[in-house]
Amino acid sequence: MRDIAVLLDYLVQHHGGTAASFLRRIAERHKNLGYGGLGSHRQKLDRWKKGTEPDRHTQLALADLLNVSANDVIRLGWPLWLERAVPDVLLSAHHATTSLHDAPERAGDPVQRRRFLILSAASGVSAALKMPTPAEAESAATGRRVGASLASLHEQRLDALRHLDDRIGSGHVYSGAVGEYNMISDTLRSASYTESVEHRLVAVAADAQRAAGWTAYDSGDPDTAEEHFATAAELALKSGDPEVMANTCAFWAIKCYSTNEPGAAASLVETAHAYGYATGSARMTAMLHARACRAYARAADPRASDRAANAALSAYERAVPLHEDLSSLYWVNQGEIHQLLGSSALNLGRPALALHHFEQAAVSSRSETYDGDSFPRGAAIYEARAAEAYLALNDLDEAVLTARQAIDHMGGVSSARGNNTLADLRAKFREHGRVPVIREFLEMTR
Repeated sequence: MRDIAVLLDYLVQHHGGTAASFLRRIAERHKNLGYGGLGSHRQKLDRWKKGTEPDRHTQLALADLLNVSANDVIRLGWPLWLERAVPDVLLSAHHATTSLHDAPERAGDPVQRRRFLILSAASGVSAALKMPTPAEAESAATGRRVGASLASLHEQRLDALRHLDDRIGSGHVYSGAVGEYNMISDTLRSASYTESVEHRLVAVAADAQRAAGWTAYDSGDPDTAEEHFATAAELALKSGDPEVMANTCAFWAIKCYSTNEPGAAASLVETAHAYGYATGSARMTAMLHARACRAYARAADPRASDRAANAALSAYERAVPLHEDLSSLYWVNQGEIHQLLGSSALNLGRPALALHHFEQAAVSSRSETYDGDSFPRGAAIYEARAAEAYLALNDLDEAVLTARQAIDHMGGVSSARGNNTLADLRAKFREHGRVPVIREFLEMTR
């Protein structure tokens, strides 16, 4: 049997946000199901965590909220049926606490490590996000003293690496991200600093590992990427920085849904949402909904994907101007959201809807249009997907024109992911190789 307190903490976070809200929602379902009024005092949840079993009507109301069948409630019994409302990847070992500058654990199966970390993030989110302002106490290290200016410098260097990855591709950036992490780790082990500086250094170390994970994946090495993302999540949890944790889970989700693990991707995005909400950024929320849309599309779940797509567009309407938002979201605008939704529609076999979103990405206001010149790799991948959509609709002339644009954008960019996308597109074109315009394109791009 899993720890019921951990299960309930996760469910509170994802179905109410607070204990009071969670219990009020159960009470509403209880009344709507015809069972009458139900108290929503916090002590009720505390009793459940300590082993008190709710009565059958309360369990059925909770199951209705969690979209679990009444049959499962009766067949499995309390509290086992609660696991039906929790993604499988969250059902793992309990979270262990370590100090901020301990070296991350690297042993063990990568997938099991991911499960452990997601559970840690889900069950520990409240404590992490309510972390008090660190006291200005000295660290235990006895080396040279470093201050906030060093943390700022590393943050600026990571920001530069992000933009370099956009422009020249991951193949050239991976070693830079690893090197940055090693420098930060050396400082954490050998220098002295206040707790506030320590938290910033650990957060930027996490972001360096996230960058290494992303660039490893984009370079065609998903196993190495998994290790880096796991280390990034460990460090992000220790730092208590919600922005870094949300971004780590979001980029990790891309790796998962692109390597046939859409369920794991959805769980990562669910965990990211709690942290993303804590940042106060509607742009972050919109991006995470768009990532969820992609994960559900890869899982062939059109209803869930559509809900996430609508939520992404709705959340984006509340976003503040880009220059006022989180610096890590510099790449997220309305055009990017439409590109992600178009890619999801294509995965679901809806080429006309995919083209609608791809076209919307190009016709937004200037500040919101997808900027292919600043993101050539991304532009190439999205153009390849648009070409695939045209191909599915038998518009071969537009398919070839768009494919040529994709090839132009990929020129000089080092990205196994981008190259593989173009190779897959060529394979689809070869199915129409007898058509003159397609045959000419294939001969020119050999």
